Amino acid sequence: SLIACILLVLYLPSMLFMHGSLLFASYYGDHMVLQKSPQRAVVWGYGPEGAKITVSLSGPVNQEASPVTVTKGIWKVTLDPVDAGGPYTVNVSSTNYTAILKDVLFGDIWVCGGQSNMLFQTSQMFNASEELALAAKYPHVRPFMAALKESETELPDLVEVKLPWFVARADVLSEFSAVCWLFGRYLYDTMKYPIGLVESCWGGTPVETWSSSRALHMCDLDKLEGPHNNSLLWNAMIHPLLNMTIYGAIWYQGEANTEYHQDKYNCSFPAMIDDWRMAFHQGSGGQTAADFPFGFVQLSTNNKKNIDDGFPELRWHQTADFGFVPNARMKKTFMAVAFDLPDEKSPYGTIHPRDKQDVALRLLLGARAVAYNQKDVLFQGPFPLQIESSQMQINVTYDQIVNVDSSTIIFEICCSETAAPCGSNSLWVPASIMNWGPSNVLLSTSLCNSSSVAALRYAWKDWPCNFKACPIYDASNTLPAPPFVAHRRTGGRNHENELK
Repeated sequence: SLIACILLVLYLPSMLFMHGSLLFASYYGDHMVLQKSPQRAVVWGYGPEGAKITVSLSGPVNQEASPVTVTKGIWKVTLDPVDAGGPYTVNVSSTNYTAILKDVLFGDIWVCGGQSNMLFQTSQMFNASEELALAAKYPHVRPFMAALKESETELPDLVEVKLPWFVARADVLSEFSAVCWLFGRYLYDTMKYPIGLVESCWGGTPVETWSSSRALHMCDLDKLEGPHNNSLLWNAMIHPLLNMTIYGAIWYQGEANTEYHQDKYNCSFPAMIDDWRMAFHQGSGGQTAADFPFGFVQLSTNNKKNIDDGFPELRWHQTADFGFVPNARMKKTFMAVAFDLPDEKSPYGTIHPRDKQDVALRLLLGARAVAYNQKDVLFQGPFPLQIESSQMQINVTYDQIVNVDSSTIIFEICCSETAAPCGSNSLWVPASIMNWGPSNVLLSTSLCNSSSVAALRYAWKDWPCNFKACPIYDASNTLPAPPFVAHRRTGGRNHENELK
């Protein structure tokens, strides 16, 4: 039972170390990746109470850490910085016992979290057999997967491991997250040093269950009851990882919140990111950056005929209502826009598109620019810089050169003479694209009749366009313009412009 599993973790030290055993924590193992320099990797585990523990590293560079004492059944050591590479052997020893990790590499650790589109396996994506056949060519991209477990209290270690650290091979990789693997593989192709991938996700879960009580309190969600108990997966699948030094995280979640506390997501998601950053920083003794990079996938599509605003509203809230990231509320974040990647024939349901390659490539561009500070990497699609409205047309000027196709329906305007802001229940009518220039689009306002235009929105539907067929992309035709809504007094990437 779940209670039995929790008790096993809580009392593991006293049960095992009556016999003087020496063990690593659950997510340390042969073939793992530890965080490279300039950060310092943290290694911890269990041992006999009061024992003196020495941790040494042998490989391209040798080091021995100062001895530590086992306290409350746990030992913990922070290694000196180690450059990318390997293989290394990690040797932990006391007077009478030894524990060893073999084939350890040093590189960057990325945590992959979220719900079913992150859980979505490599064996399920488009061209799965070809992708899996490439696995053997990436021995330095090492995956690990936590088992799906819940807990009512914060756990110090994982209850169970689904896939221990392994050197990628097709039969095991087939069960691993497609987005997580592809992101890691593409990142390795860019950085040329080891990448460790830690998958910890669960299908059908809202952001609340991945959030600590601290984060929920920031959004007045800590006292609310719902179909998913708050913090259960934070407790069992994220909190145990905090001691580990990581480089960053990627996230694919939000579908479950389109109908559950959707209006709070512009608070709950940024609050979760802030809280993870604080907790990983503290848990690693300051080694994980307090502002570690956090990438996420903006929701793709679900129902082609859906007229409900759940998906577009959630997409907007994923950016804290800015429409783009990074922004003033969500610093050092990056986003893969995915609403132009629908999959009407997915055997796993339309909510689970099989094209994870483009998702991962868009995440990679964001990581290169935001997480690795690579210059001149375009990672954001076009976003309005200025929106000017006249009686007959609206001129939308973008922040970059745009590639435009005609559309009569993807832009919509709200016709209103009142001062009240337009919302889901307001009258929205199509604003056809009449013409365009290198970085601007002209829209017709003729359907507003005598009313003035109070707001403009773009791609505000569950399923705005067919596969890679939205009307506005960047100059290379690879990055779609994200959805946005601009009211009379808002709009623009810097929130300085207005619908004039």
